[in-house]
Amino acid sequence: MRFARALSVLVLGTSAFAAALAADGYPNRPIRLIVPFPAGGGTDIIAREVANKVAATEGWTLVIENRAGSGGNLGVDAVAKAPADGYTLVMGQTSNLAINPTLYPKLPYNPEKDLTAVGLVASAPLVLVVAADSPFKTLADVIAAAKAKPGTLNYASSGNGTVAHLATEQFQKIAGVDFTHVPYKGAAQGATDLIGGQIQMYMSSIPTLIGHVRNGKMRALAVTSTRRNADLPNVPTVAEAGYKGFEAVTWFGIAGPAGLPRDVVTRINGAFNKAVQSQDVQKKLTAQGADVMGGTPEAFTALIHSEVLRWGAIVRSSGAKVD
Repeated sequence: MRFARALSVLVLGTSAFAAALAADGYPNRPIRLIVPFPAGGGTDIIAREVANKVAATEGWTLVIENRAGSGGNLGVDAVAKAPADGYTLVMGQTSNLAINPTLYPKLPYNPEKDLTAVGLVASAPLVLVVAADSPFKTLADVIAAAKAKPGTLNYASSGNGTVAHLATEQFQKIAGVDFTHVPYKGAAQGATDLIGGQIQMYMSSIPTLIGHVRNGKMRALAVTSTRRNADLPNVPTVAEAGYKGFEAVTWFGIAGPAGLPRDVVTRINGAFNKAVQSQDVQKKLTAQGADVMGGTPEAFTALIHSEVLRWGAIVRSSGAKVD
């Protein structure tokens, strides 16, 4: 018993000492920012824009690591299991921090217990697109075709459990149609396959797809926000198309392992808030169809909790399951 108590005191003392060292002079080596999706998607675009600004203004070295798989779970789990020293962070988002806890029966992490919420960065509505040569010109065209031949239209998302997946499942119930879901491991390949004709529709965040819409390779049919997006002013909302009250927005934020020292959390939060409040980052993210957010760790913690409850109810009511 004496040995056990002595060992416990030693471990606690070592942890406290490590925390103090982490906060003192942080950061003094490169920070790894994990993006739990492949390069080229909305999460990756936002992470790189903001990380580049932090690096430029703070003089920090941030290394982006794309670690995709399992709806973003692999990348988030890697951070949850990393040392709580502030040198391993994740750009989490709605799917892997709020949806997956209900969608996946054996999630390897609990976003509210195994992570430290550092700060919200941005949010963005989704957009439903088809290829430029698609016969579908409006959302009404899609609904008519789906009702004529149930189950024959397929749609892509960047993975099981993403906001796009759940939002489309929810929309199908509201509209009384049946699509076939084709999940990808990230956003880029789905876009390529849509343009190539392998899939018929694609739902993803506006930052992921707006470039393809602007260059004429895709046609946007509807956005999932309650108001039209400023960068796609001619694209109606799903609500305008006759489905009042429908809304689905994905958000992006920085998190680290549970137990991050408060001083480290404050430093990271301050650096990222400063970055997103800069005019050039706001201009770049807004041009991508995203809304700049920012805020305190406490506000982000509260958001994650409320969104776990909200999306959990949507998962259960939609009947969506991991393939």
